[in-house]
Amino acid sequence: MAQARGLPNYLTAQNLGNIGYQASLVGIMGVAMTVMLITGAFDLSVASVAALAAAILVGLAPQIGFPLAALAALITAAGIGLLNGAIVQFVGINAFIVTLGTLTAVRGLVLVLTDGRSLMVERADTLAQMLAFESTRVPVFWALLLIAAALCALGLTRRQPLVIGSGIVVAVLALLAGPAFSVAAPVVYLAIFTALVWAVLKFTVIGRNIYAVGGNAEAARLSGINVHAYKLGAFILSGLAAGFAGILFGCRLGAINPTALQGTELTVIAAAILGGTSLFGGAGSVVKTVVGALLLFTLTNGFNVLNLGASYQGLIEGVVVIAAAAIYTIGGERKRTRRVPAEASPVLETMPVPPSGAPV
Repeated sequence: MAQARGLPNYLTAQNLGNIGYQASLVGIMGVAMTVMLITGAFDLSVASVAALAAAILVGLAPQIGFPLAALAALITAAGIGLLNGAIVQFVGINAFIVTLGTLTAVRGLVLVLTDGRSLMVERADTLAQMLAFESTRVPVFWALLLIAAALCALGLTRRQPLVIGSGIVVAVLALLAGPAFSVAAPVVYLAIFTALVWAVLKFTVIGRNIYAVGGNAEAARLSGINVHAYKLGAFILSGLAAGFAGILFGCRLGAINPTALQGTELTVIAAAILGGTSLFGGAGSVVKTVVGALLLFTLTNGFNVLNLGASYQGLIEGVVVIAAAAIYTIGGERKRTRRVPAEASPVLETMPVPPSGAPV
């Protein structure tokens, strides 16, 4: 009976908006993680940094107010990102080791700040500010139709059927949801952050340099690109995104538990992998990472609607991530295999043929 009721419940506008709301924090950290992976590094400490930012917010907001507490949380998170990047770039320690150590150290700092117990904002006015920042509903029906029209126009101009299909899907979802459809503020924050980072990566010199640094750091250095600056910037962006996600998490509950967001860093990396971001640098798309995050939470949400046990959820999600990584790996190898003969054939065709009887 649960399966018979599952599909109608799943396709409601409220549930679709809920999926975006659940995926928003992972999506925000995933966008920054994608930039990090493009540069050829990664950050395992994002969830711990987010938890620390939430602890700072909840601990300081009743004393100094929400805006100053949020600013302190962001500065702290950016400082940890800068520290990670400086150790990786200037000391030469592998990013995996550095950020794994930071993950443990920052989580310990969260335990120290919270004294191993939950913290809660008790001032009603401060809590109201926090909830307004995180839980405000934003109508998006007309915005979705505008995005759908833009996607269809772009797809028709560039003759890209996939882009046209994306626009049609967005339009259909908007029409199914209706003019009253609205989403929570974190979904809007995710959309704005993704659009900004996508535009920088797609249309600016900074974006091209980021891909160049990840593709071949030595070649980028020889061409005049400041490799250290770009990699440091990626670490700082990762820290800021984690800090902002932590602020949203603290505002969402008005409280923080010492074990909050534990293990979320793996979900963030999984979303990037599902989006096709290369773990070796030089390739990735923030839009696809957001789609990967939505896919992960779509699965989780669907499992909950169908009353599927948590054990099966983890198993199926793990298989999906491995399958996606395998598909991208095999597809990349086939593209490289096709490219080699295509590049080698003109050389073979232009080689002079020795005359008959001449030594080869």
